[in-house]
Amino acid sequence: MSFRGTNASSGMGVADHCKSTYLELQRKKVHRYVIFKIDEKKKEVVVEKTGGPAESYDDFTASLPENDCRYAVYDYDFVTSENCQKSKIFFFAWSPSVSRIRAKMLYATSKERFRREFEGIHYEIQATDPTEMDLEVLQDRAN
Repeated sequence: MSFRGTNASSGMGVADHCKSTYLELQRKKVHRYVIFKIDEKKKEVVVEKTGGPAESYDDFTASLPENDCRYAVYDYDFVTSENCQKSKIFFFAWSPSVSRIRAKMLYATSKERFRREFEGIHYEIQATDPTEMDLEVLQDRAN
């Protein structure tokens, strides 16, 4: 079954590799995070970078460009107040205020179609600057 499809509003498809890489993060815990970008020449969303299981949240946020949009998923591990180890998957729509208007529009119109490709995402965060995605934001959402 192919997951490559196009979004009627933006014309962006989703590369098969995006889905398989996400499943590796979700099921096999091979990645701590995956960063996706829109390849305008191919007219599809592709995997830009993955982070290994030992990488931190700071490594993840440092991997996002300061002046361009991206999608990302992050596997957040934490311990509950009952002392249980848990994991929640966050979807990020990163759209910094200094990025190009065209990029912001392209990512905004493609987001829902892209996000629907991934089952098992617990929370979504839309951020325009780093303070909107501090680790405390994840902690508040997950608990």
